[in-house]
Amino acid sequence: MEKASTAFSASIFTAIFLLVSTLYTQGVEGSIIGVNYGTVANNLPPPEQVARFLSESTIISSVRLFDTNADILRAFAHTGIAVTVTATNDQIPNLTRIDFAQEWLKFNVRPYIPATNIVRIFVGNEVISTANKLLIASLVPAMETLHTALVGASLDRRIKISTPHSLGILSGSSPPSTGKFRQGYDTHVLKPLLSFLRDTNSPFMINPYPFFGSSPETLDYALFRPSSAGVMVDENTKLSYTNMLDAQLDSVFSAMKLLGFSDVEIVISETGWPSLGDSSQVGVDAESAAQYNRNLMQHVTSGAGTPLMPNRTFETYIFALFNEDLKPGPTCERNFGLFRPDMTPVYDIGILRSTVAAASKFHHAAYFSVLTIGLLIISNHG
Repeated sequence: MEKASTAFSASIFTAIFLLVSTLYTQGVEGSIIGVNYGTVANNLPPPEQVARFLSESTIISSVRLFDTNADILRAFAHTGIAVTVTATNDQIPNLTRIDFAQEWLKFNVRPYIPATNIVRIFVGNEVISTANKLLIASLVPAMETLHTALVGASLDRRIKISTPHSLGILSGSSPPSTGKFRQGYDTHVLKPLLSFLRDTNSPFMINPYPFFGSSPETLDYALFRPSSAGVMVDENTKLSYTNMLDAQLDSVFSAMKLLGFSDVEIVISETGWPSLGDSSQVGVDAESAAQYNRNLMQHVTSGAGTPLMPNRTFETYIFALFNEDLKPGPTCERNFGLFRPDMTPVYDIGILRSTVAAASKFHHAAYFSVLTIGLLIISNHG
């Protein structure tokens, strides 16, 4: 009887410990959620106000800039927020020269560190998708030369170099196990690029947008909604996909693996969902945008990974911080923002600190309640 009692107490304690651990670790992992801070607008608040808002009122810990705006870089000084800056596409050919790369660092990076926490430099944006032969041929040499300049300035351990890609770099992506890079670019551009990333311990950056791949039939699949129709089975691996983002990420992973670079980390440099669009588009409303970004955050921080990359999290940058009223193109392009220019949320996805504080308070209360009840059960049984 004593052995049975001891076993019962041990099993109860184990169950309580697991439950407590689950409660205590739930919540949004702010450390790997960032935001794209675009400025193609004429009504945005001053950078100082934006930096203060992000650091004091949100859980956002990382920001990506599409240039090296001096006012923004100064504004983020002493906030602790990790900042990614961008050398624009037109600068890429010149960055293949070491003198230009050194001058670029001297004027665009070095004056702001360490006060501003610059951690990454993007060389261009979606360069391969431009089909510009000069830019594409110059991309990897520019990254290598800029890295050499970082080494010379003793900044290579602090600042990493990469470049974001659209899904247009893939020639095949369905099913995910057949993902491969476009012929010609695979061996001449992406293989040396991935080799550089591996050698410098830098991630491969990808911009997956389930929104642009969705249709009325696949909307649930794109929005992470549980649905019998929202499941795809890869006939090669027999793995099931319950959301489009996982399928897109695994297609990129398969293409990298085909070249021998499955060990290079993947980071989501852009993804998002518009809250407004044209009548011909499906799912362009605030509710769908909130659902996508909320489910996105939960998924990439959960540790579940993807079918081909299980048990991992993904550093992710949501597009975008603000609605940008001067962006060209269809209506949706101007309505990807999490916030309006007055910094009120377009919709709530739980990144404001008040929301996080409330959730944290609940989990702490639940933690101690479950622990107390569990100890009482064991004590009474004993």
